[in-house]
Amino acid sequence: MKVVFRLFLLGSLLPVLLACNHNRLKVDISGINKNIKIVHFDKELFDLHQKDTLSELFELHKKYPDFFDLFTYKVIRVGGVDDEQFPYLMTRFLTDTMIVSVKNLVDKEFSDFDPISKQINKAFKYYQYHFPEKELPAIYTCISGFNQSVFTAENIIGISLDKYLGSDCNYYRLLSTIPQYKILNMHKEKIVSDVAYAWGITEFARTNKATNLLGNMIHEGKLMYFVDALLPEMEDSLKIGYTGKQLEWCKKNEPQMWLTLVEKKMLYSNKRMDIIRYINDAPYTNGFPLESPGRTGIWIGWQIVRQYMKKHPEVTLPQLMQNSDYQGILNDSGYFPE
Repeated sequence: MKVVFRLFLLGSLLPVLLACNHNRLKVDISGINKNIKIVHFDKELFDLHQKDTLSELFELHKKYPDFFDLFTYKVIRVGGVDDEQFPYLMTRFLTDTMIVSVKNLVDKEFSDFDPISKQINKAFKYYQYHFPEKELPAIYTCISGFNQSVFTAENIIGISLDKYLGSDCNYYRLLSTIPQYKILNMHKEKIVSDVAYAWGITEFARTNKATNLLGNMIHEGKLMYFVDALLPEMEDSLKIGYTGKQLEWCKKNEPQMWLTLVEKKMLYSNKRMDIIRYINDAPYTNGFPLESPGRTGIWIGWQIVRQYMKKHPEVTLPQLMQNSDYQGILNDSGYFPE
């Protein structure tokens, strides 16, 4: 009888255990068939047969007018097709020794872009599930001369492949403008999470209610939860760009970090430097030990939002993203790490 009882007890607990481990964001997207448009603009641009003439550039501009202007005006900053110096500046960009060398590295590193395309398409199927009324952006890959990583405009996402050549890329170490802690995330496995985060920023801009550190932490936490929703199977370290060691440090020291912010009355500080200290990227978080990663304010905000959504399963992702009652989210989350 004891054996039977124990088996029954285990059987009765199994659904509870499975429910505890269930990821509410792993929804059924099998019925979503619309794929996102991915344009390899870098290949089309560098494959122009007559780089010293304007006619083919005009044709490319006509084919992709919005992205072409975004790329030439805002990213590589050579102006537009109607500018007098444009042919010269564009030709110089396309034939520059370093750019040509980088283009060859990009071709080698991304000789098979299909795995990344599949990940992006899957992410935006999740996006369509949560936001069926939203229009899908078009994605353009390019070479920016190390100017941008992921950049966006209305219904456009640009990916600079030359910013994802791997942390061992010699060019990154030669460029004094790129610090080491940023180089660690300049690899192709980071593209998809960067795309998801960038699209979250574009669709859900920071409101004027995020006036203090707490507001900024929870706003960023919402963006990270948006990344969770688009990439429910991706590991956290890749989503936020931490090493495994850095992520473990945050988990281990979460109670102490929260206690420090409370005791030092940082949560309601509206001083710009206090907000930057905990939100902006850095080799470590100023005010925490040197072992800490940067952006720990974002990580804590992420945990608050996760706790809030766990306690409120009735709240949808669109409702969360529209909620700018940051204090209310904290209060309703019951967040208190121990």
